Amino acid sequence: MANTLLPYEERNLTPDEVEQLDRRRRAGQLCLVICFQCLIVSTLLTLWSGQDLTYSPGWAHPMAYWNAITFLGAVIFGLVGIRLRRGSTEFISY
Repeated sequence: MANTLLPYEERNLTPDEVEQLDRRRRAGQLCLVICFQCLIVSTLLTLWSGQDLTYSPGWAHPMAYWNAITFLGAVIFGLVGIRLRRGSTEFISY
């Protein structure tokens, strides 16, 4: 009997196709880990970027720019990671 937890398209895959699917999902998990790390760094950077926006003159706000870049990186890695891990019904902890 087929595993009903799997999507219909994945029930009759060859071993090579299963390996390719696992590699895609592991890459997605890596992107999600990088996303959460960028979110942590971006959260910590908000402490300095607020001060930077308050006290730096003109357009010289390097911490605010780094904060925006790390937050944008978190969003991009999160979207890519969710897309690559689609269809996964298990929690991977490695």
